[in-house]
Amino acid sequence: MNIFLSQFIWILLGILIGGAAGFFITREMFIREQKKNPPINEKMIRAMYAQMGRKPSESQIRAIMKSMGQ
Repeated sequence: MNIFLSQFIWILLGILIGGAAGFFITREMFIREQKKNPPINEKMIRAMYAQMGRKPSESQIRAIMKSMGQ
């Protein structure tokens, strides 16, 4: 019984350490990726409208930004 408890504790400890390490590694990778490829901004929306041959109003740009949650 003592060996089973010891193994259980080591397995649980390994899962906790692995989960914490995975969380922080994934977080750093996400932050690095966001710096390299920032989310869409108003300038990008204006460029997309210009490619379509349209001139957007400020209300259209704000509506798009709001719908994207920024």
